[in-house]
Amino acid sequence: MTEGDARCRLYLITPPALDPARFADDLAAALDAGDVAAVQLRLKDIDDNTLRRAIDVLRPVAQSRGVAFLLNDRPDLVRDSGCDGAHVGADDMAVAAARRLLGPDLTLGASCYASRDRAMAAGEAGADYVAFGAFFPTATKDAPARAAPEILAWWAELMELPAVAIGGISAENCAPLVRAGADFLAVIGTVWGHPTGPASGVRALNAAIDAAS
Repeated sequence: MTEGDARCRLYLITPPALDPARFADDLAAALDAGDVAAVQLRLKDIDDNTLRRAIDVLRPVAQSRGVAFLLNDRPDLVRDSGCDGAHVGADDMAVAAARRLLGPDLTLGASCYASRDRAMAAGEAGADYVAFGAFFPTATKDAPARAAPEILAWWAELMELPAVAIGGISAENCAPLVRAGADFLAVIGTVWGHPTGPASGVRALNAAIDAAS
């Protein structure tokens, strides 16, 4: 997940609850279906041992395919578990503290919602990318703010740090975000809940990105 990618790419976020052994097959199918830049493991309200077991099962699936494997909310576990980085939100660890834990070489992302000030501060504190959203209604989590595509265009014009768009994104509605300058589209339900499987979801999204580019 670096700056300067010519094409907007997919950033997959796992469902909020999963059985790692069963989900590994879905993850492999999704990653084998087309271009994916990163996978974020987002499991809330579970103990550390359960989280570590999920990491041990799913991380190799992503990394063996050259896909970055990021951990939501827990930068303290990243190095010991072999992950490629972490993502923090407003209620998680501060960006600067997360960067100190990760060191300079691992990826750090920060949720910035619809706040330009928060995005600027995250970049100054050491984030490698910022995430804006929600752009559309989403059933995955309560979104604290609704963002508009203009924030992506503003960011792309001023900053080299990559921007991730998140929140209710699908193959049918992603075109304005791609055209506005999103470097990555973070998706959950549109892949894992696709009626014909996650591979179809990834193919549909990549086709939509190409059509909008």
